[in-house]
Amino acid sequence: MKKFFAYLFLISISFFFFGFKINAPYAYQIAVLKYNGGGDWYANLETSVPNLIKFCNDNIKTNINPEQGIVDAASSELFNYPFIHMTGHGNVIFSNQEADNLRNYLMGGGFLHVSDNYGMDKFIRTQLKKVFPELDLVELPFNHPIYHQKFDFPNGLPKVHEHDNGAPKGFGLIYKGRLVCFYDYECDLGDGWESAEVHHDSEETRTKALKMGANIISYAFTGNDKK
Repeated sequence: MKKFFAYLFLISISFFFFGFKINAPYAYQIAVLKYNGGGDWYANLETSVPNLIKFCNDNIKTNINPEQGIVDAASSELFNYPFIHMTGHGNVIFSNQEADNLRNYLMGGGFLHVSDNYGMDKFIRTQLKKVFPELDLVELPFNHPIYHQKFDFPNGLPKVHEHDNGAPKGFGLIYKGRLVCFYDYECDLGDGWESAEVHHDSEETRTKALKMGANIISYAFTGNDKK
């Protein structure tokens, strides 16, 4: 996390996070990534991440600003947020500038969660390769700590929505031993965080999705330690 603090200093951010006391009502804010290519980066924008934030603040005692941010992939404001969520159904294109910015953000301590809302997979894989040409997405084993934070998921990701009748899978980009990006596929966690009236998912399904989301937040914010 020290490298990330260095980035924060360079862009004159006036607050610190990840457990440091600050003179502000909230310790940090998380954001949705806005990207180019025609894909609907704004899918689930109204209730998904706000519901996850409320669940985390209520259940794992985070102090996240209830208002989500929205940030462009090329913006220096990316470094204001320790955690970025990305979703959509279609095409994704990162310019060279955007890929470099995301790479610096992730190398410096930031965390990216990608949730395939169905139709994103073939695009996001090539674009993540542009960000980290030397890395491959690897499927995380069920004993990975991200599945065993406050909430235990011994069989990995919960199934939220059926896409192609496949089992849900969690993939990661691991840079110098640190998971910098978590990608849920055939799962649709972001849809599961939405308010009940949006997709009419059962309370059980929504709760599982929110618990898994809280695990991802916990993993990203606490140095990957189990809480």
